Amino acid sequence: MTVVEEIAAPVETEPVAARLPDVPRRIGGPTRSGVLALCGAAVSALCVSVLLFGELAPFSGALGFAVTWYVVFLTVYGVLTGLEENGQAVRDRVMTVVLWTAAGLLFSALALVVGFTLWRGREALTYLNFFHQDMQAAGPLDPLGVGGVAHAMTGTLIMITIALLITVPLGLACAVYLNQIPGRFSRFVRTIVEAMTALPSIVAGLMVYAVWVLQLGMEKSGLAAGFAISVMMLPIVIRAADVVLRLVPGTLTEAAEALGAPRWRTVWHVVLPTARSGLATAVILGTARGIGETSPVLLTAGFTAATNYDPLHGPMISLPLAVFSFVRSPEPAMIARGFGAAAVLMALVLVLFVIARVIGGRGPGQQTRRQSRRTTRASRRDAARFDELRAPGLSLFENGESANGGGVDAGVVDAGVIDDAPDGAEAIGTGAVDDMPGGTEAVHDVPGGAKVAVGEPGAGSAAAASAHEPAAGIPAPEPPAAADGEPAPQGPPAPDDESVTGGAGGNENPAGGRGSTHRPAADPAPAPGETD
Repeated sequence: MTVVEEIAAPVETEPVAARLPDVPRRIGGPTRSGVLALCGAAVSALCVSVLLFGELAPFSGALGFAVTWYVVFLTVYGVLTGLEENGQAVRDRVMTVVLWTAAGLLFSALALVVGFTLWRGREALTYLNFFHQDMQAAGPLDPLGVGGVAHAMTGTLIMITIALLITVPLGLACAVYLNQIPGRFSRFVRTIVEAMTALPSIVAGLMVYAVWVLQLGMEKSGLAAGFAISVMMLPIVIRAADVVLRLVPGTLTEAAEALGAPRWRTVWHVVLPTARSGLATAVILGTARGIGETSPVLLTAGFTAATNYDPLHGPMISLPLAVFSFVRSPEPAMIARGFGAAAVLMALVLVLFVIARVIGGRGPGQQTRRQSRRTTRASRRDAARFDELRAPGLSLFENGESANGGGVDAGVVDAGVIDDAPDGAEAIGTGAVDDMPGGTEAVHDVPGGAKVAVGEPGAGSAAAASAHEPAAGIPAPEPPAAADGEPAPQGPPAPDDESVTGGAGGNENPAGGRGSTHRPAADPAPAPGETD
């Protein structure tokens, strides 16, 4: 038999190209190439826009020039970035530029509004009387040194306080209802709330005017204006608070309910504290909507040039309505007062915003210093209380020290207590020692109260001592009282290996020490064949 060995020819393999290590792409922060690409794209876009608007195309206008420059800038910047980066990096850089541009435009618009208002009202803001006088003694032709907006500031604070007292509890309660109790009615309420967010302010003012003034016959006042402002604020607060409460993790409520907390306690102690910062933002949004309303105040509170502190009687004016009345005048002093009143209104909104952020700005679980100290003190008290509960109970003889020192074996002492004898000695139980079956001994009455050892050392007696020792602080039950002419009732019979002292259940306080009282039990009947 011939064995043929086949030798496999070596397969020639092409050398595998070395794989380049993965280099993480830098996400944020300026780079040298990025800054150069940004500057080059801006200059290139400017040149192209100048050519288009000046030489090549019949374009004109500053707005068109700015839009053309921005579009060309994004295009050139994307091309320059693509020379060094991949497509994902190009999209990331371009979108970053777009977002920064949008943020810059919004901030510029806000700065323009605030700066223009402060600049036009600078003349009125420099007079102190502008903040503590009203317009009762000032006219359109009077200089800025006479009159002010104190009446409008007072009216605004009173109206917005009334609106907040109505809106905050109702709005938060409705948001909690929509979040915690789903159903058909909840969907209906949510639809109504969303529709009310687009309610015109003049409609809210007309509704309150028709009901409060025309139907009920009440006069125009700050209270009616507060009602109208609350109608405008309520849907904003409900909608924003509902969105915030949806962001609370469901595991928190599940954990609270698993611990046995009812639904109202879970909402009050878990859901609302977790969403506190967002709820404060919701209240601020509603306040900003209501504090700038003009038409509802004009319809429900009227107009006055004097300060009115009573929200129930008399007309009242707000800062937006005062601004509207001031800027309608052609006099420069009145226009300056109008822009000054607008600046005061912005400052008031800013103060309310800061207060709301201080109240609700802390995150979930964060406490103030006072709350932290109070929590620490409560934790220390709880720890001390738990240590007392876990401490071992007090026993008559611990580790045999007291028993051995007094001449009594701790292993054979039963549930009896040490009583004060008349002659100053101590007696264990109240009786003399008789032999019992099983090697144990019983205690009978001994005149003189001498100290008597009970039983003999042994495992059975030690087990009986530990079994009969009551818990610390728990008094033993008293035996039932004996009827007239009947012997005292006996407790359960003791096992053969136990020692009994003073009768079963004869001690009022087995755990007590000195001062305990004993009720001597009846002598046991002698066994047959034995004599006393």
